[in-house]
Amino acid sequence: MSILKDILYKVAIEAIQGSTEITIGKIDFDSRKMEQNDVFVAIRGTISDGHDFIGKAIELGAKAIVCESIPENIVKGITYIQVTDTNTALATLAANYFDNPSQKLRLVGVTGTNGKTTIASLLYQLYKKAGYKVGLLSTVKIMVDEVEFKATHTTPDSITINHYLAKMVAAGVEYCFMEVSSHGIHQKRTEALHFVGGVFTNLSHDHLDYHATFAEYRDVKKSFFDHLPKTAFALSNLDDKNGPVLLQNTVAKKCTYALKSYADYKAQILESQLSGLLLKINGNEVWVKLIGTFNAYNLLAIYGTAIELGMDSLEALRLLSELESVSGRFQYIVSEGNITAIVDYAHTPDALENVLKTINDIRTKNEQLITVVGCGGNRDKAKRPVMGSIASDLSDKAILTSDNPRNEDAEVIISEMEQGVAPQNFKRILSITDRKQAIKTACQLAQPNDIILIAGKGHETYQEINGVRHDFDDMKIVKELLEQLHK
Repeated sequence: MSILKDILYKVAIEAIQGSTEITIGKIDFDSRKMEQNDVFVAIRGTISDGHDFIGKAIELGAKAIVCESIPENIVKGITYIQVTDTNTALATLAANYFDNPSQKLRLVGVTGTNGKTTIASLLYQLYKKAGYKVGLLSTVKIMVDEVEFKATHTTPDSITINHYLAKMVAAGVEYCFMEVSSHGIHQKRTEALHFVGGVFTNLSHDHLDYHATFAEYRDVKKSFFDHLPKTAFALSNLDDKNGPVLLQNTVAKKCTYALKSYADYKAQILESQLSGLLLKINGNEVWVKLIGTFNAYNLLAIYGTAIELGMDSLEALRLLSELESVSGRFQYIVSEGNITAIVDYAHTPDALENVLKTINDIRTKNEQLITVVGCGGNRDKAKRPVMGSIASDLSDKAILTSDNPRNEDAEVIISEMEQGVAPQNFKRILSITDRKQAIKTACQLAQPNDIILIAGKGHETYQEINGVRHDFDDMKIVKELLEQLHK
């Protein structure tokens, strides 16, 4: 049990009505989860406003209300705390409630459009191989050392983050690697967390359904680095034009990595094959099992992070060479009929272009490259024609299909992708709404030595249609179809 006064430490309070010397149960921003003596935090969301549910929260047993405006009808015996921003207050309350777990381990945040999951997951893998107890907060999963929990958001809410960080501390975890999304930063979910380092991957067209402009999207990412403490490091990709911008106002130690520019951590690609990369990192050669230029950047960010956290450079290189690819990130199989199928999460124009260019750099051009790709519904519409353009430009055959249409008509999404296809590329595209049928068609068109790329969903094991999630695993489906069709 906690005392309300204690968990209000560092919360910017404008007014209080009632006592803060009360014992409270848990904190939550969902009025439906309220029980006796709980604290309800009224969050103004994009769809609903928590302030409308204060009465409901009190009916269910809430003892204290944290809100941006105190209701006119005050209920006797209830404590009301007025704050400027309930999202920020929630982050501070959650950190205090769980006894500030982020200060008891070494927490590193990874942000950017592409590469967050790969970098965070591979850092987890690297530090596990080095013999440490490690935590991971990612899109794919949450790991408390060896124990896995299901992830629901790229950056969970403040209560969930602190809940798992507290579990990590209890389990003796020393390092935790965390994906930090623009939504998470904007909604103050990472406020009140103590980071020892931040990593920037790259910035490209994404989430403009949420952020009004690209500049706003960039500035939200930048604010993460602006808030890092002096004792932390800020590691940025210098080859991305936004890389230096993100470090402009940080008081953390500025570090850089690059393939093309002079940087603290510099790499060259000496060899690139489907089996891996030969890299030269800061003068030392290392063979790694990951593929493509984008993974050279990811590995360089991982190497830089390890060095900034105090690891010996040769030990870091040895561990880099042992890393295995992350689920749904350039995951590939070769069928009995010698057809290569690659599954990748590429769901932004930049990521799709990177994956296709990587495949085109490695292939001999004596084979076909067949791409299956769609775009998500109820998301940034502006990228749809761009995705159609990239897929048709950089593939021999592109099959446009549904991704997670959510509450939109998949055929409408596909027609918007078609608008980006240049006239000379029309003969290269097929539009097949049913995703399984699209993958099957790709498998039927493929000849020995051909390459099939299935992009957009990666690690996801479902397809969301009209609010319902159906079982759907790209890798499982393509494996089965290739076995059936090319025995």
